[in-house]
Amino acid sequence: MTPAATDGLRAATCPRCGGAFACGVGADRATPCFCVSFELGDQRLAELRAKWDDCLCAACLAALARDPELPA
Repeated sequence: MTPAATDGLRAATCPRCGGAFACGVGADRATPCFCVSFELGDQRLAELRAKWDDCLCAACLAALARDPELPA
């Protein structure tokens, strides 16, 4: 079950781990989405965009940012 979308957030399911989260990409709010706080680099971002067509949860983004060798 995905979380209810609130405050302009979209209820989403992470395509990498299957976890539910609230996505703030494109939301009309003062605070940007959590995803902008992760430094992944252009190559890693391109890899993720090629593999999935939706956003990843904070836990997956944190793991991928922490370990560049971790498979997407």
